[in-house]
Amino acid sequence: MSKPTITAYLKPWCGWSAGVRAVFKKYELTFEERDIINRPEFFDEMVQKTGQTKQPTIEINGKVLADVSGEEVEAWLLQNGIVNPNNRTPEVPINQPCAHEMPGASGSAAPQAAPLAFKR
Repeated sequence: MSKPTITAYLKPWCGWSAGVRAVFKKYELTFEERDIINRPEFFDEMVQKTGQTKQPTIEINGKVLADVSGEEVEAWLLQNGIVNPNNRTPEVPINQPCAHEMPGASGSAAPQAAPLAFKR
């Protein structure tokens, strides 16, 4: 099975982006990561290719998967015969938002954690 050509438009800290990276690592796939936060030209390129501003956006052998989770990327890779199934567990959740979007994050109805107290 030949290795695909993959370009991934990701944020450096996002849970969705981490899930996509974890899927690529699970299947030992190399990819070119394009940081859309620190490199505005990559964000512009992503918008031009997809017509939307959401990420992760992945291009695999010329096929664009826009605004996808790691779970969706994994399903697409398996469905299209790009990878074979394996039992490895991803390093991080592959279908989880950024921490600030999780239940209990700032702005939600759930209680907030107490601030950390550091000893000097």
